[in-house]
Amino acid sequence: MNYILLNIAVADDEQAEILTAELAEWPFESFETDDGMLKAYIPQERLADCKPQVDALLGRYGVEGRYISIEAQNWNALWEQNFPATDVEGRLRIRAPFHEPAPAGEMEIVVMPKMSFGTGQHATTWLMARGVLDLGVAGRRGLDMGSGTGVLAILAAKCGAAHIDAVDIDEWADANCRENIAANGVESLVEPLLGDATRIAGRTYDFILANINRNILLRDMHAYAAALASGGDLLMSGFLDADVEAVVAAAATEGMQLVATHARDGWNMVHVRKA
Repeated sequence: MNYILLNIAVADDEQAEILTAELAEWPFESFETDDGMLKAYIPQERLADCKPQVDALLGRYGVEGRYISIEAQNWNALWEQNFPATDVEGRLRIRAPFHEPAPAGEMEIVVMPKMSFGTGQHATTWLMARGVLDLGVAGRRGLDMGSGTGVLAILAAKCGAAHIDAVDIDEWADANCRENIAANGVESLVEPLLGDATRIAGRTYDFILANINRNILLRDMHAYAAALASGGDLLMSGFLDADVEAVVAAAATEGMQLVATHARDGWNMVHVRKA
C-alpha cells in the first residue's frame, strides 16, 4: 500500500494540535510534529475522497501543505529514522525492534508501527498507556477500540488481563496489530477484530480503551455503554481540552460517571465508570 505524506508548516504546537484534530476527521492514519512541520499520512487511494475539503481546511487556517508520495517499501527505513522509543514514567517502554531493550525491571512493548497509530509518541497514547498501568486490569476482560498497532491491548495483556478484543476498521492496522501481538507473545490473550463498533454488539467487557477522536467517541458512546459491564471502566482519549465537557456529558447520558481526567500537551484522557 502506498501512502501520501502531507507536510504542513505550522506556527506553533497549538496550531499543530488543532490541525491534527481537524484532519483526523478524514482517513489520515498517523501524525507527527517535527521542527515546525506537521506530517499527516493517508492511504494514496483515500486522498481523492477528501482532498478538496483538506485544501479548504488549510486555506481557512492560512497554512500551506505539500503532498508527497511514499512507496510502501520505504516505511521501515522511514520509521527507523524517525521513531524514538517512548518511556512512560519509568514503568513502561514502548520501542521498535531496532531500539535498545528496556532496562531490567521495566516493562516493555515492542512494536513495528508502520502506518498504524499508537506508537506511544503521541500524548493520547501516552495518557492511555499510563491509564492502563494504573487501572488494575488483571483478571478482567477488555476491549481496545480503534486499536491501531495494538499497543494498548498488548499492554493490558502484559498487565494480566484475561482477554482483550482489539478492534480497528483499517485493514493495514489490523495486519500490523496481528504482527505486534505475535512479536510480544500475547496471541492467546488478544483477539484482533476488523471492523467498527458493530463488532462488539452482544459482547461484554470489564474495561474498554478507546483512543480515537471526539466525533467517533460521541457517535459510539451508546455501543460502549451497552458492552460495558456494571462497574466497568471506560478510558477515552483522542480529543483536545475543549472537548472534555462534551465527552463527559455524553458518557453521563449513557449512565457512566466521571472518575478522572488527565491532560498532556493539550490532549486529554477521560475515565468514566458505569454505575
